[in-house]
Amino acid sequence: MKTLTPKQQVLFTLFNEIGIISQLSSARFERILPHGLTVAQFSVLNHLVRLEGDWSPARLAAAFQVTKGTMSSTLQRLVTKGFISLEADPSDGRAKQVRLTEAGVLAREAALSAAGPSLGELNAALSPSEIDALIPSLQKLRIWLDKYR
Repeated sequence: MKTLTPKQQVLFTLFNEIGIISQLSSARFERILPHGLTVAQFSVLNHLVRLEGDWSPARLAAAFQVTKGTMSSTLQRLVTKGFISLEADPSDGRAKQVRLTEAGVLAREAALSAAGPSLGELNAALSPSEIDALIPSLQKLRIWLDKYR
């Protein structure tokens, strides 16, 4: 079995830490989400608020790198909660467009409010200056990963 070079080992460690952080932070966040939201459902609401515009289920699935079936399931749950609507695409009657409702915007805001105290607790682990120093590197990594998805 081939072992990793020292540089590859450092990169493996980086991605291993990111994966663990992702799992732990998602589990923590999901415990405090209001309205019975899952992280996936909140992520769709957050995406629609941040980026606006027309989003088909297929475009959302591609953006989140999940199957169309997985995205359809998430969207149906959001429709049931009244946080989005699925409407006919005016340019293609067979296709659907996802529309954020006012209730969906309010649910996203409620989720952010619920997360506030938990986010504030992070200062026990990292100082504001450490957090500020991490963000540019993490953004560069995200941009690179997005480019090569």
